[in-house]
Amino acid sequence: MRNEYERKISEKGKDYTKDHTKYQVREKELRRPDIATDAIIEYDSGSNTGIILIERKYFPKKIALPGGMAEYGISLPDNVKKECKEETGLEVKILDEGQPFMVNSRPDRDPRGHIISIAYIVKGYGEIKPDEKEDAKRAWLCGIEELKEMFDKDIFAFDHEHIIKEYMVYKGYMKKWK
Repeated sequence: MRNEYERKISEKGKDYTKDHTKYQVREKELRRPDIATDAIIEYDSGSNTGIILIERKYFPKKIALPGGMAEYGISLPDNVKKECKEETGLEVKILDEGQPFMVNSRPDRDPRGHIISIAYIVKGYGEIKPDEKEDAKRAWLCGIEELKEMFDKDIFAFDHEHIIKEYMVYKGYMKKWK
């Protein structure tokens, strides 16, 4: 006899009990949020220090932290390293792979859908040169004072302004904000 879950799925005309790899059903009671990794890349160019920002090619076409959707078969730390390399050209070292800086799960944080963000603080090394085939239109080093001038102008994608403000407070660059 089938358990309650198997019966419920079967009643919908789909029997996903034979092959557990088919649990990609997106029906209402089985929907789950997607996961993305984001990076606050600390970078020192020799003449300036700050964090790396990108300008997105695709919706929403705004300024963002480097990052992207988690890919099946890749750990979250490896995913953030991959996304940083693609979008900025930089190699990165995660400060603490087991302790992300922030997890944001608000359903409205991303206009594309319910996407959980796992944000890491990383150190960037190398030359800033985004892969032209990837999501970033451009990438650049943004100094701390320049960042402060960008706040509250609706220029950041997703909830990245919130992540950056929390980072600035964490590092002592600004006081707690509302």
